[in-house]
Parts: sequence; structure tokens; C-alpha cells
Amino acid sequence: MVSAGRKGLMAGLTCVVVTAGLVLSMAMSVAEEPSAEQIIKALKPAPRITRGLSASETSRDAEDARFVDSLRNRTTRSLSTEEREKIASIAKKKPSIDLEITFEYNSATIAPASMSQVTALGKALTSPELKGGTFIVAGHTDGKGSETYNQGLSERRADAVKRYLSENYGIEPSNLVTVGYGKTQLKNSSNPFAAENRRVQLVNTVDK
Repeated sequence: MVSAGRKGLMAGLTCVVVTAGLVLSMAMSVAEEPSAEQIIKALKPAPRITRGLSASETSRDAEDARFVDSLRNRTTRSLSTEEREKIASIAKKKPSIDLEITFEYNSATIAPASMSQVTALGKALTSPELKGGTFIVAGHTDGKGSETYNQGLSERRADAVKRYLSENYGIEPSNLVTVGYGKTQLKNSSNPFAAENRRVQLVNTVDK
């Protein structure tokens, strides 16, 4: 028979373990959310030595810059499949970061739980290191639902992030090029429904 004192001790230990687990879970959650400083570090381009670039590389960089510039005042839904693919190709060569910005169910309303993340993003993009740059805001969904539905949803969510940054941090709308990819670029293809697939990718179009 277990004494009352022993029962109390066991209950206390259980409480401590549960509390410690909750604290650890919260700490892990906080650690996984990039701070403004981490976003700046990810998006800040490294110094580039141009003397080693070939004429074709220089020409390609100039062509990419002209293409991105042509998108500055375009709407997300006006982009063609070819244009979205070209943006994706350019993004692979630029500094970028994936942010898990969540939204209300079946909508483009940013969820309260993600306000700290978009706040950090706003602070990063208005920092002296990044202010005035042109950034690609790419929306992605998980694999649930049809391609047409997810394409539209990813576009609306990219636009929602752009609108928030413009309205709350004074970022020039033309400096934020939005694009949606639906479920075509899963980050975790082995688990199409994984949370990390539902993300917004930020890309700095300036690489030097």
C-alpha cells in the first residue's frame, strides 16, 4: 500500500515532468521561429567578386534583374505559368528564407499565432541592411486539395503578407513581388500534408 506522503511525492514529480515538458515544447516552438536578426542574416547577400564572372553570367544577371523589375507592379494572379517558373529559377540563386506563417482555416487571414513572425519579418525588411530592396514573396500550400484551389489560396496568402508589410511597415508595394505556387513545390515531398509545406518564402532579388 502506498502511503499518502509517497502519493503526494509521485503526484508532485508528475506535475514537474509535465510542466518541464510544456516549457521544453514552448522553448522549441520559439526556437523554430526565426527572429528579425536571423531573417536579416538569411536574406543579406554575401560580398560578391565580380571579376571572376563570365560575360554570359553578367548578361544573365542583367536579364534576371530586368525581368524582376518588370514584375514590380504586376498582380499575383496575372502571372503566367512560365513567369512563375522563371521566378522560381531566379530564386534558387538568391538569398532566401522559408517562414511558417499560418493563416485562418480556408482563408488568407494571417492567424494570431503568426503575428510575431510577420512582425519579425517587417522589422527585418525595414532594417538598414535590407531596407529599400526588392523581395519576392512566394506562397506555398500543403498537398491537400486540388491544384486549382491551392494555386489561388497560395496567391491570396502571398498577397496578404505583402499587404500587411505595406500597411504596417510602410514598405513600398512595388518592392514586394508576390507569386503563388500552390502545392507544386512541397518542402517535404515525403509527407505532402506536413506543416512545413504551408509556408511563405522570402527571396532577396539583389545578390551583390
